[in-house]
Amino acid sequence: MNWIYEGILRNGNLPFKVRKLDAEDLEEILEVQKQVVQAMEGPGILQPLTKEEYQYILEGKGLMIGAFVGNDLIAFRALLIPPIDEEHLGRDIGLAENELRKVLYQEISNVLPDYRGNHLQKILAARIMEELGKDIQHFRYICCTVAPFNIPSLKDKFAQGMRIAGLKEKYGGSLRYIFVKDLEETEEKATLFQESTRIKMGDIEVQKRIISQGWQAVRMEEDEGAHWVVYVYDGDRHC
Repeated sequence: MNWIYEGILRNGNLPFKVRKLDAEDLEEILEVQKQVVQAMEGPGILQPLTKEEYQYILEGKGLMIGAFVGNDLIAFRALLIPPIDEEHLGRDIGLAENELRKVLYQEISNVLPDYRGNHLQKILAARIMEELGKDIQHFRYICCTVAPFNIPSLKDKFAQGMRIAGLKEKYGGSLRYIFVKDLEETEEKATLFQESTRIKMGDIEVQKRIISQGWQAVRMEEDEGAHWVVYVYDGDRHC
């Protein structure tokens, strides 16, 4: 078995290993997703993938890696090469038509409820980006969507240096933040901005307006029980 990472779970001190996933793992992937969806606190927080969508990724239209304890899949993460269609996330963040082919989706990340609290999302995020660098060279942007108030996923995306560059209804009417990470942006450039402000996460229309003016969100904060989103403005930013 070609393992790409080995570690110890902080909760329970259990060893785990990470490898690429393929079509033979499909049923286990679907079972993990089923358990994750059942454990969600409210409907619409997670947009699950269909069996056909997973097959599309596993058959060469992306990359999936999974964490195993023994022979059991406990978590996975997926990147997808998206079709260039009207729903393309690159359009939602203002990319030019010729830039859309440079976009890769960070499609989904699932961790079994019993294994949460072990930083598996963060570990898999780092590992899958390493594998991306080995396998796929011509992509520049990583995009994904997250529902407002899906706090664990929002923290995960911000921890990866992703920014909110869009907020709109997707998937038949579900409100989603649209995140992007420019792989060609230097760390120094990523921290430069002219202005900053923070907005309550529930103030959707205010966020939509400020995003339309070119602001992007770089982190979230919790203050007196409320969640706030911190937006920055850089007039020279590409997207």
